[in-house]
Amino acid sequence: MPDVPARLLRGLVPVLLALALVPIPRALAQPAMATLDWTLAETLVALGVTPAGVAQVDAYQAWVGAPRLPEATVDLGLRSQPNLELLASLAPERILISPMFANLAPRLSRIAPVTTLPLYTPGRETWPQLRELTREVGRLAEREAAAERLIAETEARLEALRRRLPARVPPLLVVQFMDERHVRVFGEGGLYQAAMTRLGLENAWRGETNAWGFSLVGLEQLAGLEARLVVVEPYPVGVESALADSGLWQQQPSVLADSLITLPPVWSFGALPSAQRFADHLVAALEEAPHDD
Repeated sequence: MPDVPARLLRGLVPVLLALALVPIPRALAQPAMATLDWTLAETLVALGVTPAGVAQVDAYQAWVGAPRLPEATVDLGLRSQPNLELLASLAPERILISPMFANLAPRLSRIAPVTTLPLYTPGRETWPQLRELTREVGRLAEREAAAERLIAETEARLEALRRRLPARVPPLLVVQFMDERHVRVFGEGGLYQAAMTRLGLENAWRGETNAWGFSLVGLEQLAGLEARLVVVEPYPVGVESALADSGLWQQQPSVLADSLITLPPVWSFGALPSAQRFADHLVAALEEAPHDD
């Protein structure tokens, strides 16, 4: 290769410097964002954003499951007591929290602007709130188009799953164990109910629920309900083995009939990614379960 004349090299220097100073297009850039809230974290990841930091990463992976947090996301420590020095070192442009962590807002705001995004507001339908949250996270993350795609894809997926369901599905009772004698039973106002409604499935639980859409009840309160039990993992440590010796549990109709459905962990306080994950797992389980033709 012939030598490049010095005069040509001198002429290229200003051009190269100018190219180096060209700003990255907005479509390729992303604001550095951190969050303590797993619902907001899963939404960011679903929109194609890598959160700079998320609290309790290992617990997120266990309770939320998917979408997985990118390797580049830094663990900020406990959700209720995050490592503020570590958070500050990440230099986030914005910190997203839910009302649950509002007491931390004054300290977090010394690091970066804080935005509080509510979800599961009592008295409001859940699904419209999930759409609103997705759009707001998309706006803050400069991923508005991705937010609209996520909404459309989730709703199309649930409609496709609804058409896959068996002709006859009994009422379902969705629970998650707190200990060997108590469960959260999910009903009106929660994520699972919102997904079941879109799937056209009946929830057997008619009792009151809290702002998160569940009631904490003893196993004896499930007796007599005509429904197929659906248990959402994870089980607390030692509970599964204790249930094997629990007469109260072994007498549950779904346990006696060997029709109990067990689903992998799905974040019950989540947003659209968790709604789709729950629907995917539930419909797959119902397709495999014995049912009336």
